[in-house]
Amino acid sequence: MSWIQDINNPKQRLWEDFYRNRWQYDKVVRSTHGVNCTGGCSWQVFVKNGIITWEMQALDYPDFEKQIPPYEPRGCQRGISFSWYIYSPIRVKYPYIRGVLLDEWRAAKQRDSDPVKAWKSLVENKSIRTEYQQASMLYTAKKYGPDRVAGFSPIPAMSYLSYGGGSRLLQLFGGVNLSFYDWYSDLPPASPEIWGEQTDVQESADWYHAKYIVSMGANLNMTRTPDVHFISEARYQGAKFTVLSPDFSQVAKYADWWIPVHAGQDGAFWMAVNHVILKEFFIERQVPYFTDYVTKFTDSPFLVVLNKKGNNYEAGPFLRAKSVARYSNIENGDWRFLLFDKKSKNPRMPKGAVGDRWAKQPGKWNLEMKDGVDNSDLDPLLSFIDEKDDVAQVEFTDFDTLTVFNRGVPIKYIETSQGKVATTTVFDLLVARFGLSRGLPGDYPSGYEDTSTYTPAWQEKLRQVYHYYRRRH
Repeated sequence: MSWIQDINNPKQRLWEDFYRNRWQYDKVVRSTHGVNCTGGCSWQVFVKNGIITWEMQALDYPDFEKQIPPYEPRGCQRGISFSWYIYSPIRVKYPYIRGVLLDEWRAAKQRDSDPVKAWKSLVENKSIRTEYQQASMLYTAKKYGPDRVAGFSPIPAMSYLSYGGGSRLLQLFGGVNLSFYDWYSDLPPASPEIWGEQTDVQESADWYHAKYIVSMGANLNMTRTPDVHFISEARYQGAKFTVLSPDFSQVAKYADWWIPVHAGQDGAFWMAVNHVILKEFFIERQVPYFTDYVTKFTDSPFLVVLNKKGNNYEAGPFLRAKSVARYSNIENGDWRFLLFDKKSKNPRMPKGAVGDRWAKQPGKWNLEMKDGVDNSDLDPLLSFIDEKDDVAQVEFTDFDTLTVFNRGVPIKYIETSQGKVATTTVFDLLVARFGLSRGLPGDYPSGYEDTSTYTPAWQEKLRQVYHYYRRRH
């Protein structure tokens, strides 16, 4: 036996053959991992006799930008051990079904060969139904209609085949095809609501150009392992890094400042941050970059109709293009919106609204500050504070205490097909919502120490992080 020979003659070192054989390979192929991390790292996969033996990070990424650190080495511990998962005995290879349901289904098929009737005998049996709580698509469609079947498919990053197959099934079936975001519940709604597009963020390498970075709801060492080196490298460039996390997480070790907010309650902290940003970058002083950005690239300058409510007002819908004479005959006028143009001193319709997306003439869906009719340049008015016709008391609800506040908002009257209506801008409503009066009357907080919504003191009583703000400010 070889091991006896090794004892009698250890100089043969035959045990090393096992180690050498472990790292032998026939060829190297390029691959990546089709998992939902979006890293898309390039890997060299070493293959022997058709079996993956081991993997190694690719080291040939091009340096496409000399002003940022290279992308490589790019990969993570999960990626380098992925071949273990491929050959794991616990790897999912076949569709799963609940054992209780399978047993009941087989028994039902023996009683009735019609699958729909067999399923009916299960789903209408209360005791059996409570064991699995799962509705059959065919039974539900037959009894209630196919539009009562809602489902989702796996995220495309996990499997294009299963995503395409599941989505197409629901569409052909007549069911409701939900987004995988509906399952994860992690859709950032502010992105499509404000910018009109979903999860369009900068490349991770651009972190290197930042001067202030905040990590919230993300443990970058775990979730963005291939990219986290840009954070540490950005700090060498002078960037300040803040981490909001209830625990001292792995990424907190990079931080200049760790803020241990309560779990799931960082929203209050950010509302107070917005209060401070609006006050210090728009009201107390005008920062051109801030003003220019929110005017051109958000919905802030669009006009909102204020509806009468007793002696006060409440925010209504966007002012529709078809409601004013200039655009009364415009296509999809109910889905195109208006802003107030400084040049013409009138409401104007920029390009890029939902109505442009479904217009017969293509090519006008891009958001441009040009009139949708004559292409004249527009200069939107962000706020009516210096151009107001009047000040209206608008109701706002404090969802913390369910208290209703009345706050003064600058308004301008616009002649429409329904008569003269009071309007204001999204930005004016935003400023009022965050409790910044700009000298207007109403239930506004007196300062940062006031506990009314959404001041730093307000979030202190809920999130116990105000002392961090004061120490730094």
